[in-house]
Amino acid sequence: MIDAMDRVAGLSPDDAIFKARRSRPEFVQGTELCRLSVLQPASDQGLSVGLRAALARRMAALNADQVLVADYDAQLADLDPADDLLALAQGKLNLDEPLATIARHADLITLTPSKAEATHIALLAQVGLTNPQIVALSELIAFVNFQTRVAAGLRLLRSA
Repeated sequence: MIDAMDRVAGLSPDDAIFKARRSRPEFVQGTELCRLSVLQPASDQGLSVGLRAALARRMAALNADQVLVADYDAQLADLDPADDLLALAQGKLNLDEPLATIARHADLITLTPSKAEATHIALLAQVGLTNPQIVALSELIAFVNFQTRVAAGLRLLRSA
């Protein structure tokens, strides 16, 4: 079975890299379960699936991963998001709160994680995010940045 990581890495069941991934099925399954838990959780903590997909698309673009951008564009199209979420996904900065602060935070962690400080978490709380929402946002940011790196690595291995 092809999972989302195989799809964005361009792997098919006859590829050696696809088969190598299956030598550690717990990693394949764990990655897919993590993807689902951050993008389509059973309890969204007040961070909608549309918001999550828009942020994922934004981070994929910041990471210059056009395959993931296209994948998240397709997911967004299925959700028919509001204009503010489309603007967020497209990398716009002139957003209403709390989207503006969420976008700045996702951009910071994606582009310059070493510059992140506790005050950045406090800014999320100041615009109304609860602790569970901040944790869920952090999990999403971590996963999408992980996803872009693993997909890029798998593509490099496949092309070697």
